[in-house]
Amino acid sequence: MSTSDRVRTAAVRTPGADAPLTLDQAPPRTMGLGESLGLWANLGISVLLPVAAVFVVLPGRPLVVTLAAVVVGAAIGAVLLGAVAAAGARESVPGMVLLRGLLGRRTSWLPTAFNLVQCIGWATFEIVVIAEAAARVLDAPRWPFVVAAGALATLMALRPLGVVRVLARYAVWAALAAVAYLFVQVLAEPLPPIEGGGATSFWTAADIVIALPVSWLPLAADYTRHARSARAAGVGSAVGYGAATVVMFTLGVLALAAYGSAGLDVIDALLAVPLGAVAVLVLVTVELDEAFANLYSTAVSAQNVVARLDRRVLAVVVGAVATLLALTFDVAAYEPFLFLIGAVFVPLAGVLLVAYRLTPRGHWDTSGTAPARPLYLLPWLAGFVAYQLTLPTYFPGPGAGWTAWWSARQADLGIDPANGWSASLVGLAVAVVLTLPVALAGRRR
Repeated sequence: MSTSDRVRTAAVRTPGADAPLTLDQAPPRTMGLGESLGLWANLGISVLLPVAAVFVVLPGRPLVVTLAAVVVGAAIGAVLLGAVAAAGARESVPGMVLLRGLLGRRTSWLPTAFNLVQCIGWATFEIVVIAEAAARVLDAPRWPFVVAAGALATLMALRPLGVVRVLARYAVWAALAAVAYLFVQVLAEPLPPIEGGGATSFWTAADIVIALPVSWLPLAADYTRHARSARAAGVGSAVGYGAATVVMFTLGVLALAAYGSAGLDVIDALLAVPLGAVAVLVLVTVELDEAFANLYSTAVSAQNVVARLDRRVLAVVVGAVATLLALTFDVAAYEPFLFLIGAVFVPLAGVLLVAYRLTPRGHWDTSGTAPARPLYLLPWLAGFVAYQLTLPTYFPGPGAGWTAWWSARQADLGIDPANGWSASLVGLAVAVVLTLPVALAGRRR
């Protein structure tokens, strides 16, 4: 009997139960459709999304074109997220353990290593975003908010399912009220076309939006293993996070149009709204859930390597590391590397979903003895290469050599650097097409 079979048999539905402390324990199945929707909507209501809106704006184009790119990107990312979330619920295992069925136990340590770096990086980034916004609203030094945000997020990671219940029942409504107020105020202003912006084409704008739901792909099953059904997990994550992504990116774009004439700074634009500081403070408080989720997923991902590690001890250690990094590290310089890690997981999601769909039910082996399947590394690598050849990840300063090398390969192959394609969709398509023969051959065997 595989790990997922034993877990499904032993899984409980005790309402007050929390996440297991080790990988060997069964996860309680306490999350219905309502809890899943609330959790993922709350995770999607993030200050980071409107801040990133500047990169999706198509300069000089009608706002409706930018908003269409937001909707398309959110839909694509949400469908991928929902599919992975449903698989995690069906197998009742965390995200990195789910990959044992694709790559084998030891080979799954490779994406686990990437995910550990990504989770710690995003947790640090979220703590910095919270602290920066709070400091600007209250006109105070940033470091006390870094310490407070890191400590609170760590405490939340100790009882994750209890936090999920609070987020789904209460916090999401406070966040929605703040977002609704900001929308009312922004829409009361004239909305001229935005002359500045970071997007060069419709699909490069959509690509930025796709990146946000995709960043949750390796983490999704950490939470949906607690869902009562695959349907609740898939629909809840796709609809909840997808809708929130559209709303928050749209808010950022509209705020830039209404209040951003002096510069492309979304936080300043939102603070220019009457009583905007109060609404931003509410959103900053709710932002803690993203930091908590990344800390918790770091701990759960580490258990894929050593199943008996206590997630509480891991969460405390990771929380301290992320807080220290937020105090001392230039997280802006780390941001391109976070997007590079995201580019790793886009093609991996395509490989996982095709292989999972073509594997007979009950044969997805997530046990501690899952055999290595190194052939699946090839379509994953090919998808990553296709991603970089379409749009090389930009690194400034010392990391510029990475961008220059891929740009030279574009020139060798006659690929126009301004091709305007979606790197996410190109990388995903290559990974899917190359996975099909491998998965079909495995199915015949």
